[in-house]
Amino acid sequence: MMISNTDTSAPAGPVGVILAGGLARRMGGVDKGLIDIRGKPLLAHLVARLAPQCAGLALNANGDPGRFAAFRLPVVADSVTGFAGPLAGVLAGMDYCAQAHPAVETILTVPADTPFIPHDLAARLDAARNDAGARIAVAASDGRLHHTVALWPVSLRDDLRRALTIDDERRVSGFIARYANVAVDWPVEPRDPFFNVNRPEDVEKGQGIARQG
Repeated sequence: MMISNTDTSAPAGPVGVILAGGLARRMGGVDKGLIDIRGKPLLAHLVARLAPQCAGLALNANGDPGRFAAFRLPVVADSVTGFAGPLAGVLAGMDYCAQAHPAVETILTVPADTPFIPHDLAARLDAARNDAGARIAVAASDGRLHHTVALWPVSLRDDLRRALTIDDERRVSGFIARYANVAVDWPVEPRDPFFNVNRPEDVEKGQGIARQG
């Protein structure tokens, strides 16, 4: 895609990259980000929480980008051929950031099906990464790592490209394990902030969370 208005300043925060390139098999192949939650697409809930934390946003998605036109976000497709999984989306986000926001050193990835992420996600991941001297910071809750909710240095993009195209690495956890990393835990009360709409029955759960504010 053509990217214009290149930003050469150094804005606060990472570039947020919403990962919407999955096949969504458990949801019948629909775009999960377009599922209605309390009168708004799931993506709208996520963007409202993510945008204030970031220097800019981009959406990683494959296929016709026009279906996301209402969100007025840059849509970046995987550059790795075939369905290479979430790591291909991370790479697409890094490449976008390097071109459109060259002064920004990190990207924050979040799956498109996690509408209720914490308002302090970027700040806590960045602080933990700096305190630990780590390259990558990963969100965690309820004893589980959320490998695609992570803060990544854009400087790893050539390493990631090699991992995908030469090493055939497809596991997000496998790539993260190559580098110093730190996990940042969030409480799950009153709810898990990394709740994701992964199955049809999760839609009703999401409606309930949204009703509770």
